[in-house]
Amino acid sequence: MKQIPYNRQRAVEYAKKWAFLRNPKYYNFDSVGGDCTSFISQCIYAGSNTMNYTKEKGWYYINGNNKSPSWSGVEFLHKFLIENQSVGPYGTHTTQTNIEKGDIAQLSFDGKVFGHSLIIVNIENNYSLYGIKIASHTLDSYNKPIAEYNYAKIRFIHIQGVRIY
Repeated sequence: MKQIPYNRQRAVEYAKKWAFLRNPKYYNFDSVGGDCTSFISQCIYAGSNTMNYTKEKGWYYINGNNKSPSWSGVEFLHKFLIENQSVGPYGTHTTQTNIEKGDIAQLSFDGKVFGHSLIIVNIENNYSLYGIKIASHTLDSYNKPIAEYNYAKIRFIHIQGVRIY
């Protein structure tokens, strides 16, 4: 298995293009719980160009009815990125001051369950949440400061790279 770099620029360009639109290649999950994590998966895919088709534990999208739980579920995406030892993108927890464009933020509104995924699209000052700008779906936004969200907890996932065969 080879490792290739995650193309952060492509992920951010995808986020910019589709932040206020829906790519017709993908099912829009807005009416069934929200499209945020599917959108973030689309961005990660734009930057990785590799899916992991392992049933249950993989990360893939074929259509709205044939996708992995990690494609559209906040906790499942987190688990896949952090634990993935196989094909596809993989990551690690990181701090606010070490994030990069193309990395992922996830929010917990109740302090227990993480329920919203965002992609970092701009960093003006990573010591201030006002200086970290994101894109997201469900609450469609682009270049919005994370600080404008009302949440109890935040976590950052640094995409380290992509494994391919």
